[in-house]
Amino acid sequence: MLNKYPIYIVSKGRWKKRLTADALQEMGVDFKIIVEQHEFENYAKEVGAEKVLVLPKSYLDEYVTCDELGVAKNKGPGAARNFALDHSNSKRHWVLDDNIDGFYRLNQNLKVKCLTPAIFRAAEDFVDRYENVPLAGFNYVMFAKRKDTPPPFVLNTRIYSCLLVNNSIKYRWEGRYNEDTHLSLRVLKDGDYTIQFNAFLANKVRTQKMAGGNTDDFYAKEGTLNKSKMLEDLHPDCSKVVWKFDRWHHFVDYNLFKKNQLKRKPDWNFSGINNYGMKLI
Repeated sequence: MLNKYPIYIVSKGRWKKRLTADALQEMGVDFKIIVEQHEFENYAKEVGAEKVLVLPKSYLDEYVTCDELGVAKNKGPGAARNFALDHSNSKRHWVLDDNIDGFYRLNQNLKVKCLTPAIFRAAEDFVDRYENVPLAGFNYVMFAKRKDTPPPFVLNTRIYSCLLVNNSIKYRWEGRYNEDTHLSLRVLKDGDYTIQFNAFLANKVRTQKMAGGNTDDFYAKEGTLNKSKMLEDLHPDCSKVVWKFDRWHHFVDYNLFKKNQLKRKPDWNFSGINNYGMKLI
């Protein structure tokens, strides 16, 4: 049971430690990994040239950073995410961070590592039942506590790191930091829905714990205050900077979007339970 929409990984400086790529290969999932030109050979040697896409420089040149720093520092992964949106010739596509160490199914208070791409297909089919879901994705393993019996999915919250994007979304990725939260908030403010799955989880490495990517470009040098402050500046009506867990974070009040209503497609009919061939071993 394969995914029906293409999967992209955006990556920088992590060709030697390819967590997401290795996890997908173990599951038998096809993917493309987007890198900058100067790192193409390094990635091609590790995963094969046929899996590597070079980010055109025009995407970096045209990327909107939402600040006045221009090219004074790295622009972040948003430009590569825009390239994935344009490159994918499908109704939706997946775009993943490069520091996801496996995918899990949460069921009956157990988190079980998935060795099948069926979780992507199940999520795709669920989201495709509705007309107004531009963004969906998997929650983090660390945030879905099995003993708390979380629901199989949560509506109208942020989608991080493992995103299923509707290609007809009216927004482009923008922002040097927190571009995923910024995109989620713009979608929610339009009255549309986001769906975050707890039934399926991504085991993302914690911020600043893995070299490469944003860790080297931003967090190791400046911490997390700038990224939190940018979100507060972009969305002062629902976001603010807070200090917790020994570093700066952003806090967003998603209760403002509880009234958003899902619109089920009129031609969808329930046909019974489908486990997509998944079995607990």
